[in-house]
Amino acid sequence: MFASICLIWGSSFILMKLGLYDDARQPLLTAWQVAAIRIITAGVVLAPILIRHRSKIPYKLSWYMVFSGVFGSFLPAFLFCIAETKIDSALAGTLNSLTPIFAIIFGFIFFRIRIPGIQIAGIIIGFGGIVLLYMVQKHTGIGQVSYGGLVILATMFYGINIVVVKRYLNGVSPLVITAFSLLSVALPSICILWHSGFFNLPLHQTKYIKACLAVCTLGMLGTAIAWMLFYALVQRTSVLFTSTASYGIPFIAFGWGWYYGETITLGQIGCLFIILGGVYLTKIDFSKYRKSKPGKVIG
Repeated sequence: MFASICLIWGSSFILMKLGLYDDARQPLLTAWQVAAIRIITAGVVLAPILIRHRSKIPYKLSWYMVFSGVFGSFLPAFLFCIAETKIDSALAGTLNSLTPIFAIIFGFIFFRIRIPGIQIAGIIIGFGGIVLLYMVQKHTGIGQVSYGGLVILATMFYGINIVVVKRYLNGVSPLVITAFSLLSVALPSICILWHSGFFNLPLHQTKYIKACLAVCTLGMLGTAIAWMLFYALVQRTSVLFTSTASYGIPFIAFGWGWYYGETITLGQIGCLFIILGGVYLTKIDFSKYRKSKPGKVIG
């Protein structure tokens, strides 16, 4: 399950690019259209599952599932697509590795989950790696920094979503969580797609067919199936273990970026390892050592 999540989400960034641009790097679908199709496809695929398991829907917790749909899928989908109109998919995949760091931060802010000193160090190192990553980027301007900031904002939403799911939906079927959350945001996605001018495009042309297939694949695999696997893993393990899928995701994203001709520098790779080093420190569990030697904690 862990490996599948890494492979699927690591490939999602290039699938966004294939929806946004053709082989000649000419614009095809807009960021709004790609994100909307992604959500709609995932919702359509999961609708039969929700109908079949409707008896398992915990309606008292429905607002938490809607929250998960908005902050775990809807908003990040649009933020990532808008960002990738200006930045490479490999960079987006690298910035995505901040997710577990934000999960720790929001766990402390909202639920007072204590943060050991070593995890504080990991958070600082992770953010330091992000600063260095921007410094080694060629032609980095205010525009690219701001678009990279959209990805960071999306990872913040991922982080709070992970904490909320673990806290309030731990006993709910992953199938139900995924299906209910995505269907709850499918309707606004349909409205966005309708008003985006998508149906006025020459959709019969081969390049548009390829773009739509890439985005539909993104919706089915990168959203529907991946989130079911992710929520199942959250329930079976810890938040930190699950969120460390961020170790594998950037490398898959880098591989696809290199394959499609994106520029990958040694500086970028070095910054990736710095960020992942920080993430590694945040996931170390020292609870088993606290009886013999308590560590300094904040909170």
